[in-house]
Amino acid sequence: MRIGISLPVRELGDDIAAIKDFAQAAEELGLTHLRVPDQIMRKGAGALHEPLAVMTFIAAVTSKIELVPSCIILPSRSTVLVAKQVATLDSLSGGRVRLGIGVGKHAEEFAGLGADFHTRGARCEEQMELLKLLWTQDTVDFQGRWDRVDGTGINPLPVQRPIPMWIGAAAVPIARIRRRIGRQADGWFNLASPEEFPAIRDDIFREAEAAGRDPKSLGVEAGVAVVGPREHEWKTRVAGWRDMGLTHLCLRTLGGGLEPNDHVPRMRQAVAELESI
Repeated sequence: MRIGISLPVRELGDDIAAIKDFAQAAEELGLTHLRVPDQIMRKGAGALHEPLAVMTFIAAVTSKIELVPSCIILPSRSTVLVAKQVATLDSLSGGRVRLGIGVGKHAEEFAGLGADFHTRGARCEEQMELLKLLWTQDTVDFQGRWDRVDGTGINPLPVQRPIPMWIGAAAVPIARIRRRIGRQADGWFNLASPEEFPAIRDDIFREAEAAGRDPKSLGVEAGVAVVGPREHEWKTRVAGWRDMGLTHLCLRTLGGGLEPNDHVPRMRQAVAELESI
């Protein structure tokens, strides 16, 4: 099981030196990936840098750790522009990107970006299809409901062809999202409880098989907070998810009221304690 960590961007705010220190410390400690959430505009939500931009900064100050924007609210954005931005990040980082994708739940953010909130699910599926083409072909011809590409492409192509796309959803994703994961994604970010997880996994696996895909090729990642109300059980939760066969896990120092300077020490402590699990 690959173990990474979320960058506590809201807690670190606009302290760029602290963001750099956290990312470099995570890599130094051997954590496999770094996750950053997406938020363009939302009232009262606190400071949060645009994830593809901050990941480009992190790519320049690290060399090994996987970069995981998760999750980009894909249908609120231009498909071709996302393809170009993420391909550039993959090239600049030497092929270290795993793109998290979601459809979002805040209508006001879609309105501010000039996107249709009500068609976001269907548009996301079309966008994923086009992204794969743009990341693997020099020249693309595509006619969709929302996007059209006529004999053009992005240059350069990314290192990974295609860049892996993982889907994020609600704790108990609806049938359409389970189908989208099984038929289009390379993996998913699980928010369900250990009790709910097996049924969701089995539904996703059935969708993958129906699409002629190998369900075992799909990754799945859960998050575990090492601070806050559930801090006392975090090691038990890590062991439980490992025993359930998850491919990835994401530790979180965020959300527990730590001071900005306390995140790196808490991360170091948690990594040291992993050896006993």
